[in-house]
Order: sequence, then structure tokens, then C-alpha cells
Amino acid sequence: MSQRASRPGYPRDFAATGTTNRPSASSSETPISPQSRRGGSSAAPSNTSTRPHNPAQNSSSRHPKTDRRITTTTTTTTTANTAVLVTKASHSKHSDSRSNAAPQSRAQSRAAASATPNTRSVVSWSCEVGLKKPTAAPLASRTICPPLSGSISTSRGHISLDQMTPEVQEATVIEDLLFCFMGFEGQYIRFREEYNPNVEAERLAGPQFRLPIGLEPSIKDLLGILLKTAKHYTALDAFVEVQSRDEFGAVNHALCAAIRKLLKDYLVLIAQLEHQFLYNPGFTLHTLHLSTISVSHTLGQVYSLAQEILKRNSLLEDDDLDSTEDDVEMLLESLREGANIAGGEPMLGRKVCKGGAVLALITHRLNSMAGDPSTRNLLEYLLRKSSMPYMMMLNEWLHHGVIKDAHSEFLVKETKSIRRERLEEDYTDEYWDKRYTLRHNDVPPQLEAVKEKVLLAGKYLNVVRECGGVDVSKEVRDVPLTFDDPSFLDNVSSAYAHANQSLLNLLLTTHGLRARLRSLKHYFFLDQSDFFSYFLELGSSELKKPAKNVNVPKLQSLLDLTLRQPGSIAAGDPFKEDVKVQMNEIGLTKWLMRIVSVSGLEDGSGITDDNRGLSNTDDDKGITGFNAMELDYAVPFPLSLVISRKTILRYQLLFRYLLSLRHLEILLVGAWQDHTKVVSWRHQSRYSSIERWKRGAFTLRARMLVFVQQLLYFCTAEVLEPNWNDLQERIGSVKTVDELMQNHVDFLDTCLKECMLTNSKLLKIHAKIMQTCTMFASYTSHLSRALVSADPSLGASSASSNHSLGSEEAAKVDKLRDNLKKYEENFSRHLKILLDALNYYAATETVVLLGLCARLSTAGDGSGIINAGVEDH
Repeated sequence: MSQRASRPGYPRDFAATGTTNRPSASSSETPISPQSRRGGSSAAPSNTSTRPHNPAQNSSSRHPKTDRRITTTTTTTTTANTAVLVTKASHSKHSDSRSNAAPQSRAQSRAAASATPNTRSVVSWSCEVGLKKPTAAPLASRTICPPLSGSISTSRGHISLDQMTPEVQEATVIEDLLFCFMGFEGQYIRFREEYNPNVEAERLAGPQFRLPIGLEPSIKDLLGILLKTAKHYTALDAFVEVQSRDEFGAVNHALCAAIRKLLKDYLVLIAQLEHQFLYNPGFTLHTLHLSTISVSHTLGQVYSLAQEILKRNSLLEDDDLDSTEDDVEMLLESLREGANIAGGEPMLGRKVCKGGAVLALITHRLNSMAGDPSTRNLLEYLLRKSSMPYMMMLNEWLHHGVIKDAHSEFLVKETKSIRRERLEEDYTDEYWDKRYTLRHNDVPPQLEAVKEKVLLAGKYLNVVRECGGVDVSKEVRDVPLTFDDPSFLDNVSSAYAHANQSLLNLLLTTHGLRARLRSLKHYFFLDQSDFFSYFLELGSSELKKPAKNVNVPKLQSLLDLTLRQPGSIAAGDPFKEDVKVQMNEIGLTKWLMRIVSVSGLEDGSGITDDNRGLSNTDDDKGITGFNAMELDYAVPFPLSLVISRKTILRYQLLFRYLLSLRHLEILLVGAWQDHTKVVSWRHQSRYSSIERWKRGAFTLRARMLVFVQQLLYFCTAEVLEPNWNDLQERIGSVKTVDELMQNHVDFLDTCLKECMLTNSKLLKIHAKIMQTCTMFASYTSHLSRALVSADPSLGASSASSNHSLGSEEAAKVDKLRDNLKKYEENFSRHLKILLDALNYYAATETVVLLGLCARLSTAGDGSGIINAGVEDH
């Protein structure tokens, strides 16, 4: 059996000593002298070391006149990376008297042949070495491939193999094999004509060898098996050079370093086999085969792995250009850094198997080859070595929140073009959602179960680091360096827990998130909003204007004045400077329908077909400042991660809805004041029909006011306040930052849903009722003048008795009655539709709407008063 040294860190079967498969000494053999084992092929053996006599090779079995032997002089030139082996073949003729003598050793016969100048083959080829262009692989060979045998002319041909004895043929084949094992052609074993080593794809696939004519069948069978090892070595040598380029990433570089170490040990084995061939008379082709079985299996497995990686890199086939986001990001980054890309980037758009994809490939092969111990040890070694740079990146991300990924191969992708300064105007939360994302196709299987934790841990620490809470220069110690470390998953979990707790403390304690949320509640939910009522009173003249004509700076100064009013809740708010007034020229209902509609969100177009009918109910061109005004709130980093632009948008929608209800309430209260103060309403008419009409107007105004007040009370007391209290309880028991962010968004979404702002049908019905109430409240001043026109006595201070109406007055009263009847019928009809819809959605979606149904049913009382007045008339 072979005796092989075991080296730590790589498979045991890849190192061999000089005693590999050495046959034991017998009585018929003379031991090889120790002097013949020193120094390799250039050392001349002692004359006492003779090849044992083989009876089968007597004089009768040879040519009667000549004995053809092949002798080889081997010159070895060792450089830093390359061993150039130059062979020169010659043949000599020996007399019949020498044929019966004892055979010489192989080294002696080679020395004798090389000493005869007349028998040496003349080879006409230049010994100059060409240099390749520099590549991104620092350890790649700088010399061009040696010339093929077909391009070299010789003055005399070789001796045909069928003219050799089996022993000489076997020795010749072994000598050629030793060259082929190192990637060179032999004298008889050549590359196939179609193989071109200057083509990278062919070199990576490995050469196909052409077997010489005249081989013994037994030698030919073994030769076909042994040449696979030569092919695998040549292909792996090219693989190491190609995959060591900069664009293939640190994981591929580490994998190539591990394979390069294996190939180095393989070359040591070849050198030892050459020593055996030169000085061991019993070394045969079968012995060579037995000595390389293990290493052939190992090279075959590494070759199979390399071929799969190359196929994924599109290096063995036509390039399948597929531009990726990483390519675009790298190109943009190069442009920002002022790089010269005029010449083009050779790897741009090409599929590259690197980073986690390589580790996943090795892991999958390891799982499928678990039943083969030698292959399992080999793949474990390759996985351990190749994962080391990946683990370094992982530890930097987990413990510092920094991505040191020069080749875009880590599972977390950083989009550097997205900066935190964009949080102030970004409504899509790009900084949090898109700055750091997962490369789902490049996640190693070892991290598949914890990839979200890995992403969040680094994101949390990155935020804390930007706020000065993490010392990046601090070295992290006692961390796992490989995937097979038992503490690997514990390291991820502990890093995630630490990062999460650090960011939670930063948000809740250092930056006072609770105080910010209370401030938002005061301004956007009109909680304890005495200041806001004063602001609406001061700015009513400006807010009555069309939205395009509103003086926003004037409104802002009025808001600042009211916020600093002594005694108000906002006077002691430290964040009142962050509140701003702005105008949104799109009506609330139309804005909500765009959000509810999926197509409206995707293409950003106008209202969809379902809400085109709202063009009459919500004319955006003529909306006033009351309908267009909204508040904005500036939130500093890192609180802007929780109170992001998306959440501010939700606050603004709720604020505009509450403001519309409050404004309509103010209009209806103003109508009530007119009904109680204006003479035409306060004095009793001399016509009973006008008095009945006035009672109908009072009743309709009261129903509308009840509707608005009950709806406003429901939204504030039964929706916003309970959900706010629930949010405060959740914040107290929150475990992670993402849970905190999700709870905040869920709170706002629940409020929008329960306030009926996410249902298109309820929105349309509600918009029609609100428009009816607004038009009626605004129609009060016109009705006052119409009353005086119908009954001029109402303009006087004295009341008169009941009289019959004249024809002209009766026509005016009929017109008033018809208009009032339209308002009453429109309001009653839509209120009934709303109540039916609320009952349906309360039973199917939101049970809290049942309370609103009960409250709004009171607004239906008093219907039919107008009809009764008509019948009396």
C-alpha cells in the first residue's frame, strides 16, 4: 500500500513520499544503491545498481541485429511559478554481443545515449519565451503557452512504438505520461489537432490527448484512464489562473488558493513518481496507475466542481449577457469616482458565480457526496478555505454595520446612491427598504434560515454607527471564522440581539420617540387642539380662497403665532418648530381613491374608472384652502426610520379628513347662528307655508349637524384614541426595531380603515353626503335673501298675522320648497345607502363600524317634514 504523509488542513491522500508503491526486494533483484536516489534525474547511479535480469528479454526475443532503446535527457528549469521540462529523444544501436549482457539501469542508458551526438534528434524551434498581457490575477503565469508539437519540425522522426519491445514501449509511455501529468505534450502522446491552448475556453475544459499507434492493448487501456488525470490537472491549472482575476471575488480567490495548494502537492507526487521511474527497476505502468488512483479521484472531483462554476460564469459557452442591478450600481459608482470606462468593462453584464453562490455550490455537492469519505473531506476542506473571506465580511457586517465587499459577492447589497438625506422627501422609504437589500440568489445555505437576522443586525448597527454609537475601529475577537464552527449561528443571534437593543435604546431613550409621537397626535389628530381652532379663526379669510391663491407664508406665520400662544398645549411642545403648513391641490377623496386604486399607485395617473363619477363631487380645480390645507412634519434621523415619509402621509390623510369634518361642522354651526340671529329667520312670517318651510330647513340643518358631529366623535373618541392607547402599550413591550416600525404602520392603517378611508364605496358615498351638507350650509345666506324676497315683511322688525300668499310670493315659496326638498331627499338617500354599507362592512370586515351605524341612525330622524308641509299647503 502507498505510504502518504498527512498534512493538516487538506485531504490526507494528496501527499506522497518517495516510497510510493515501491516493490519489496526479492532474491532475484539487486537493491538500488543509496547514491542513485539522490538529486533526481541528473544524478548518475552507481554501477552496482543493475536492473534485474528478465528471462523473457533474452537475445532470441529481440531483433537479430539491433536493439532499439529510447533514451531521454531531462533538463529541469525551476522558476517562481513554472517548471519547464525539455525533452530530447534519441535512439542508439547496440551490437548483438551487447544484447546478451545484463541490462543497464535506466539512468545509465540515458547517460550513454546522451553522450552520443550522432543519435540525438535535431529540433528546430526557438527557445525564447513570450509574455502575456498583465491580468487581474496576481499569481497567474506571465508566460505564453509552449508551442504545440505540430508546430515544431524535426530532422528525423521517432521510432514507431510497434517496433519497440513491450518493456521499452511501457517505459516510453511512462516517460510521456509524466510530462502529460504536468500539462505538456510527450514525444508520442500529443494533444489532439483541434485543441488550441491559446483559447481560454478550451484550456478550461482541458485537453484531449491523441494516443499513438502501435500501443499494446493493456497499455492502451491504462493510458486512457491515466490521461484523464492529465486533463484534469491542465484544466484546473487554467481554472486557478482565470478565477483568480479580480472580478471573480474574494471567495473564488480563496477557493483558487486552496486548489493551488492541492496542485502543488500533486506536482510533488509527480516528482516522486519520476524518481521512482528513474531509479526503481520494478516501477511499471500498473504501479503508476495504483499510485495515482487516489489523486485521480481527488482531481476528478475538483475538476467537476470547477466545470460547474465555469458554466455558471459562462466561460465554457457563449456569453449570455444579462445586465444586473449590481452591474448598473458598479457602473454608477465608477462614474462617481471618475473612473475611465471608455474602454468598456469586460465583465459588465456577464453572469458571475461568486460569493455565496460558490459556497452554495460547494455545500450542495458536499451534501450529495456525503457517502464518499474522501470526497467529503476534500469538499469540507475547500468549503472551509473558500468561506474564510466571506466570514470576514459577515463579521464586519454583524458587529460593525459595515460592508467591506469590493466585488459585490456578500449576501447583503448596499446601494450607495441612496443616502439618508433623501429621507426628507422620499415617500418610499428607500433608505431603509432599498439601501440595504438581500441578494436572494446568492445566499449560502448556512445563512438561509437567518438571512433576515443578518440583514437587520447590520442595518440596525449601521444606523447606530451613523449616530456615533458604534466604535468601528474596535477589533472583534472570538468570532467564528468558518461555517463549520459550532458557535456560528450563536454569533448571528447574539449580534442581532445586540444591534436590535442598541437601536431601540437610541430611538426610545436618546431621541425620545414617545414624545415625538405625542407631538404628532396633537397636530395631526387635533388632540387638545385649542390652538388649531384659533388658527382656523385667524386664517379663515385666507383659507376661503381657492387653493392656488392661498398665501402659504402668511398661514405659516399665523400657525407659528398660535403655537406660541401662552396657555395652549403647543406652547410647551419642543417640536413645534417642525410643523409646517402646505397646500395639496388634489382633493382628499381623489387622493384617497388614488391610494386605494392599485392602478393609480402603479402608473401615477388620475382617477380610475370606478371613481370618475367623483369629478362633480370633488372638483380639484376649485377646491378652497380649507380642502387643500395639510400639515407637514420634519423628523430628524434616526427617528425618520420610524416616522418616515410613508407614515407622515398617513398622518396627513387622517388630518385632512378630520379637518374636513371640523370645517363642515363650523359651516353648519354658522348656519345655525344665522338661523337664530338673522331677522328673516328669527321673525315669524305672516305666511304659514313659509314657517313650515323654515322648520323643515331647521330640521335638515340639525340632522346634518348631528351627522357631522357623530362622525367626528366616532373618528376621534372611538377610533383614534383607543388605537393610540394600544400603540403605547405595544411600544412598551416591543422586542425589535422592525416590530416597532410595523406596529406604528399598523396603527395608522387601522385608523385609516376604521375611519372608512380605505374603502372606495364608502368613500364615494361619504363624499356625496359631505358635498350635500357643505352646499346646504353655504346656501344659508342665499336662503335668507330669498325669504325676504318671498315675504318682504320678514325684513321688518314687526311680525304680522297669517295671510294668504299672492301668486308671485307663492311661486317663490314653491321654488324654495323644491330646493329644500332636493337637499333633504339627497341627504336622506345617501345616508340610508351609507348606513346599509356600514352594516354590511361591520358584519364582514370591521366590527367597530356598528357603533357608527347606531350613532348615525339618529341623523335619519325628522325625515318627511318637508313632505308634510307640502301636503298642508
